[in-house]
Amino acid sequence: MDVTRCSVSTSSRVPTGTTNAYLLGSDPAVLVDPAARTDDLDRLVRDRRVEHVLVTHAHPDHVGGVDAYAAETGATVWARVGRRDRFREATGREPDRVFVPGTTIPIDGGRVTILDAPGHAPDHVALEAGEGGPILCGDCAIREGSVVVGAPEGDMRAYLSTLRRLRAIDPPTLYPGHGPAIDAPRATLERLLTHRARRERRVLDAVDDGAETISEILDGAYAKDLTGVEDLARATVRAHLEKLAVEGRLAWDGERAHVSNR
Repeated sequence: MDVTRCSVSTSSRVPTGTTNAYLLGSDPAVLVDPAARTDDLDRLVRDRRVEHVLVTHAHPDHVGGVDAYAAETGATVWARVGRRDRFREATGREPDRVFVPGTTIPIDGGRVTILDAPGHAPDHVALEAGEGGPILCGDCAIREGSVVVGAPEGDMRAYLSTLRRLRAIDPPTLYPGHGPAIDAPRATLERLLTHRARRERRVLDAVDDGAETISEILDGAYAKDLTGVEDLARATVRAHLEKLAVEGRLAWDGERAHVSNR
């Protein structure tokens, strides 16, 4: 199945300053994650018969062009079941249909399959383009650097499960929400899992050394200047703390953390 990427500038705080919109197939086609309306994306849409519009998740940097392109093409707009309100608030329109993980959409002689992929956002999904084909993974992975998984939106346990699920599928290519295609998916997913394990270890060590508040834990968990991104780091530490508390590896009351036997 043909996969066409269009880089769309966005004002949101994203790793590359752009979000990737995708077109799957040609006649008909699926438009995925139209972050905004642009001349380049307009040209791509005009060249295809777009019948469906989907988003990997309803963060602002992925949905800004949904309403405009749906109105222009008359395409069916999809949202995740149970998340209609979230979708409507983000896009300004009601979805036409809802999907569940496992839903398939016939397209261009093949099918697009919806895969469950929560963690970065509670409504997050990935899209498999053809059986055994590449996967549009949204903000599950990125070729360089790491993905923000910040509480309260982010769920670290769910995110790590998503990474492991994608690793088990082992697609030929991952097409991320930001940046270039990931042509070595297994290596990238292993890198992201290792990164999270190391950050978790630093959080645990900081708490074991007596750090209790997020500000105190930040000092031990990050060995770099956090100017401009401290809010994201705080949200990430909180997500790690919530995961560790659920697993019984420390106690966390939302304000202070301590080792379970302290």
